Amino acid sequence: MSFTRVLIANRGEIARRIQRGCRKLGLETVAVFSEADRDAPFVIEADHAVCIGGAAPSESYLNVDAILDGAGAVHPGYGFLSENAGFAAAVEAAGLVFIGPEPGAIAMMGSKIEAKAAAEAAGVPVLPGYRGTDQSDARLLEEARALGTPLLVKASAGGGGRGMRLVTDLADAPEAIASARSEAKGAFGDAAVFLERYAPRARHVEVQVLGDSHGTLLHLGDRDCSLQRNHQKLIEEAPAADLPEDLRDDMRAAAVRLAQSIDYRSAGTVEYLYDPSRGEYYFLEMNTRLQVEHPVTEAITGIDLVEWQLRIARGEPLALTQGDVQFDGHAIEIRIAAENPDENFRPETGEISLWAPPAGVRLDTGVEAGSVVSHHYDSMIAKLIVHAPDRAGAIRQAVVAMDAFAVGGVGLNLAYQRALLTHPDFAAFRHHTSGLPEMFSGGWSEPSADPRDMALAAMALHLHLAPAGASPWESLGSWRLTAPAGWPGAASYWATTKDDQIRVNGSGSVLTAVQPDGQAITVESAALAECRLSGRFDGVPFSRIAYVVRAPSHWRVHLQTPAGMTATDLRTLEDQHLQRATGGSGVADLLSAPMPGAVAEVRVALGDRVKAGDTLVVLEAMKLLQSLPAPVAGVVTEIYCAPGDTVAGHAPLIKLDPEENT
Repeated sequence: MSFTRVLIANRGEIARRIQRGCRKLGLETVAVFSEADRDAPFVIEADHAVCIGGAAPSESYLNVDAILDGAGAVHPGYGFLSENAGFAAAVEAAGLVFIGPEPGAIAMMGSKIEAKAAAEAAGVPVLPGYRGTDQSDARLLEEARALGTPLLVKASAGGGGRGMRLVTDLADAPEAIASARSEAKGAFGDAAVFLERYAPRARHVEVQVLGDSHGTLLHLGDRDCSLQRNHQKLIEEAPAADLPEDLRDDMRAAAVRLAQSIDYRSAGTVEYLYDPSRGEYYFLEMNTRLQVEHPVTEAITGIDLVEWQLRIARGEPLALTQGDVQFDGHAIEIRIAAENPDENFRPETGEISLWAPPAGVRLDTGVEAGSVVSHHYDSMIAKLIVHAPDRAGAIRQAVVAMDAFAVGGVGLNLAYQRALLTHPDFAAFRHHTSGLPEMFSGGWSEPSADPRDMALAAMALHLHLAPAGASPWESLGSWRLTAPAGWPGAASYWATTKDDQIRVNGSGSVLTAVQPDGQAITVESAALAECRLSGRFDGVPFSRIAYVVRAPSHWRVHLQTPAGMTATDLRTLEDQHLQRATGGSGVADLLSAPMPGAVAEVRVALGDRVKAGDTLVVLEAMKLLQSLPAPVAGVVTEIYCAPGDTVAGHAPLIKLDPEENT
């Protein structure tokens, strides 16, 4: 099992993380990459790099034959092929070392039905339900009636919420079973489902295990991952807070028992649902790979999980006992995603023009300045990890770090994550896996910008638009006309807050002028008489700048404030003219792609009459399906796309003849 070179069958931040572990042990690394990732940091930093196909995952990161060509040992990371038993078996059949558990263990835990049976056999509590092989409608409906509501229909081969349906009324059970089967078949190639009782206010608690091939198996403590949206984790912490100590000990011991019962080796995670109202926990699933949230366990234990995965794969015994595992302080991880939470978490794509993360904290990231965020892959681009003596200190440290994070070119979810961290329910342990609607009962939106923030936003945009090394006073807007003539001139921006437009002299928005004044900038607007500001956007960002993003008809500037992150929409003089030029027939009757992506569905035909808000096109981007609604009521007059097409951001998709004209 000796090897000196590791092929990393993954991309982004986890590929870089595995590269660091390999360098620690003096191992060479091989990066496999798609055409879309040719210039990505993980490719550049590898000792060797091989292009294995096109941008689509099916052509590259899921292409088993291409990955195995020329490999030594293979580390799968997480996602893609990491829990594919067939891939692990193919690695071993090729005479290579798979850095992970045995294929048999992956297969057993990959079936939720088999995994729960194994958990029961190991004496691990499971939720009441039906996991039988009889998949007939009659049997499933009979078991649903016996179980009662609320219940979940879940895909046996599923994960991440796909193939899962909640049933609160037995009359809805037939449709829930049918739709869960259909989604499971499409997503995983396996239509088998099972039923289990739904715990409505449960927390998600998991235990990290680590085993070698010599019979030693340890737990490395627990984590809480209860802050979730659509069954996707947002924030993780270690240890799990506010657990009864006897129950914590039981969870850890049960995880070790289960892993021992299947002769597990490498790093793995046993996940539970914890029901505080009953004081009970139940086995959920076992992940037979490295978890996204593994850094918080590393922070509180000081144990490098990737290093030990590599050592175990080489046949080395664990050099520590359970008593050697000590826990220090509290750690929190924030998943940083390229998405806009203020617009229903719409994915963001584009080139990162500025990347200035906070100092003094761990940041696992797959991007840097100049990186392109593509629609082909997951929207998570980084993980921010903090470690403090206690939970309150870790929360404070995370908030400070997020407030110091500066990014240009692509919007991030930092404002939303900050709102979660500072929410009273999170501080008081009232959060649970389905608790976001309770935490933000009226929906969540970014804090509004005040006049000073509008002025800061105008300055940030002005500096962002200035060509590198050029004087903005001679290169932008009206400067081109006035500066050569010896007039001081000014550049004008029209600012609009998302809550409502502030009307100034009937113009419909705040007019903000940026004027030159030596090394500083004076911003004048009707809302703010005069604001003298100094600083630079690129290079060393002035305090509170977050990022600048281009939208179809305006720019959006995000700023850090004591209340969180604010967003200001700004239009340049050119944007104003373009808006007027297209105002008549304009963009209101045209559905455009909000981002690059693949057209999954076109739900209308020429001549169809639609209502405003009806879904016209379903776009797939960053592993998410986006339903694109009709901007106005009317009749479909042009269709510019078809299922399977790849479209650019802002590309026209559907043209409507508005209802008032029909």
